[in-house]
Amino acid sequence: MSTPQSASRPATTVVATGRPPAEPGAGVVIPPTFTSTYVVGTDLRYARAGNPTWTAFEDVLGALEGGEALLYSSGMAAASAALTLVPHGATIVAPAGAYNGVDTVLREGETAGRWLVRWVDVSDADAVAAAIPGAALVWLESPTNPLLQVADLAAAAEVAQRECAVVVVDNTFATPLLQRPLELGADIVLHSATKYLSGHSDVILGALVTRDARLHAALLSARTLGGAIPGPMEAWLATRGIRTLAVRFDRACSNAAILAARLGDLAGVSRVRYPGFGAMISIELAGDAESADAVCAAPSLISNSTSLGGVETQWERRRAIPNEPVTTPETLVRISVGIEDVEDIWTDIVTALAAAGS
Repeated sequence: MSTPQSASRPATTVVATGRPPAEPGAGVVIPPTFTSTYVVGTDLRYARAGNPTWTAFEDVLGALEGGEALLYSSGMAAASAALTLVPHGATIVAPAGAYNGVDTVLREGETAGRWLVRWVDVSDADAVAAAIPGAALVWLESPTNPLLQVADLAAAAEVAQRECAVVVVDNTFATPLLQRPLELGADIVLHSATKYLSGHSDVILGALVTRDARLHAALLSARTLGGAIPGPMEAWLATRGIRTLAVRFDRACSNAAILAARLGDLAGVSRVRYPGFGAMISIELAGDAESADAVCAAPSLISNSTSLGGVETQWERRRAIPNEPVTTPETLVRISVGIEDVEDIWTDIVTALAAAGS
């Protein structure tokens, strides 16, 4: 794989990294490699251990985050691989109101006696610091999903390093364009690559990034032996998608800032949650869950669907999702702002609230 000759800015990195060698007559993109095995003679023998299509995406993401990346079959596969680092019976510090897939796995593991969990408000740096001593792993989201709370990652990492705890940061919402947790002291960065990195709501993938060779080896082993490997077509689509990350995310963030400034004055909206950056907004609607469902079902442009980070604007009432933590208010609507014309998004929001009688 080729990489830029010198340190590149992120908008260049996403385009230039993970390309084939620039040789006359060669293609300029890595094609999907469909094979289950390889001819003996290199480190690769069986395709569960590696695929050049994965490597292209891993090269781009690793360069963006400043570490070595590993691609997994889903965000939850990546999360599960990270959790294999936790010794049996050890303690995990985690957000009170984490992404519901992770929240569910942590709670089920605690019930089964696999580990103990200390739940904290990650926006309270003192509470996070107080929870870390004695823990084996600190799991952070910043901003959190869907309450959009922001953690002091550097402060948490400083305490965790003193206590020899591994720090995992879910960077899905901020992306490495806005935040590079490894530079702030985190040990592992997690992405649901389904979201902004791929960006087109057409693949499910996950990724982990680390600078620590020991952790990388353990996470690679978890992927290989656990079989949580990505398909070559999904990896190829993700690489194609990440090429436009900088322009997509810039537009989505710009749209989100405009919408967040307006939403607080809109009748029917009782609270706006927006951290001041990124393309995610959560709003709490006046009324009850049924009326919030009616609002979400009303638009003609906005997609009432689960997931985020695509080019299209999506929203959903999060408590309608099974296993959503009770910390999420019943009428909270999470909005993933897309790249459409912001005035069309705004018109759809206003029309939906009016049509639902909010």
